Amino acid sequence: MRRRLTIAILLLVAVTLLATSVGSYVLIRRAAVSTAQQELIGQGRAISQTFSNTTDITKATFRRELRVIADAGAFADISVLALYPDGTITGQLPSGITEAQLDIPALQTGQQTSGRTRSLLVYTAVPTPIARVTAYVPVLVITRQAHNPANGFRYFGLVGAIGLVAAALVAAALARRFTRPLVAAVAATRRIASGDLDATVAVHPREDPEFTQLAESINTLGANLVRARDQERQFLLSVSHELRTPLTSIRGYADAVIDGATDDAAAAAAVISSESRRLERLVQDLLDLARLDADRFSLDLQPVDCAAVVRQVVDGFLPRAGELGLELVTAPGSDGPLWVLADADRLAQVLVNLVENASSFARHRIVVGAASVGGTPGVWVVDDGPGIPADQLSRVFERHFVSDRVRGRRTGSGLGLAIVSELAAAMGATVRAESPVAEGLGTRMSVAFRPGRLPEAPGGPSGPRPTGGSSGPPGPAAVPSA
Repeated sequence: MRRRLTIAILLLVAVTLLATSVGSYVLIRRAAVSTAQQELIGQGRAISQTFSNTTDITKATFRRELRVIADAGAFADISVLALYPDGTITGQLPSGITEAQLDIPALQTGQQTSGRTRSLLVYTAVPTPIARVTAYVPVLVITRQAHNPANGFRYFGLVGAIGLVAAALVAAALARRFTRPLVAAVAATRRIASGDLDATVAVHPREDPEFTQLAESINTLGANLVRARDQERQFLLSVSHELRTPLTSIRGYADAVIDGATDDAAAAAAVISSESRRLERLVQDLLDLARLDADRFSLDLQPVDCAAVVRQVVDGFLPRAGELGLELVTAPGSDGPLWVLADADRLAQVLVNLVENASSFARHRIVVGAASVGGTPGVWVVDDGPGIPADQLSRVFERHFVSDRVRGRRTGSGLGLAIVSELAAAMGATVRAESPVAEGLGTRMSVAFRPGRLPEAPGGPSGPRPTGGSSGPPGPAAVPSA
């Protein structure tokens, strides 16, 4: 690339020099011929007036003075022709001039004529009446060789050679400057493509802004890939742990039942059923995320009474909260109705995931509510757990993120809040995490929806179904993990 760039710059400079030289030659040649022609016209007129104003001139004096003028002036030739009334011309024409170039009709009317030949010979013909000559009119024909700028081509060549040498040096420097960061970028991207995600491009402070941005973009890409790799590893570890724990319990109790090592087969079956549902919830979370990624998640957006959904989710989760020794209540003022634009089933899933997440960290109490703040309706879940560190608040809705500083009753796979965030975004809602809530403890998870207007129908108002679907919200046996 460096060689091609250098050659391209040199070709551009060479073409520019050639075009400039040719253009300069044409312009200089035209200016030289035009200047010589104008000077010759003026000189010819002055010489003609000198002879016409002299009354006592003779042929001998005329020829003598004409010879003096020819020797003193920078003329190629001076000739005197005799123009008769019938248009006949006698006398010797200057070399390079033909009778057709003199414009005889114009000379007969006393006009001065001029012109030039292809050999850059300029000429002028001036009728010069003399008192003693009556049979014809003397015509002065003066010629001059205009300067040919082609003689200065060697200077053009010298200047062009110097210009090409300078252009070669500049082109080499520019090619080196332009290609060095590109070569470094290509090398870094190849290393990244081969699996070396720690490869970076050095950012030089004096580099052009475009190359600096390219290097920073590649470095950011590598950092994001490293982060994605780490998140993937963390996710695999979390999912493996989530899968291994219930599988171990299922296998252990199943072997105990088969071997007759347990006296309470019903209790063992209950554990197997509970752990299998836990596996089912984890698999469902993974499927939900896959559908969201593939834009195949079905949504039926319509006005929904989110207060009613809050009450149903709380009622369905009460047995689970009792098992965990937690108090689960509906916040005062959540009696509704509070209409939002959402999918009722997905709204219930969002609330279930938030309550499940809160149950992992709450110490004694979880409060679920529906309220409108500043004209924006939504739902929220508050727990009295240890809270979320400030440096992790912005990451709690990321996929696979599991806090390594706050441990609750159990560590999830980091999918529940990610599903909440992506479901909310799909419904045009926004999620937010706040911590601490009061006295340095607790976390508040809220989802703000677009307002939904209750449609009017003939015979009185009628709204959409205020529940989480025909089958109701998920109960404690179908609660997905957070």
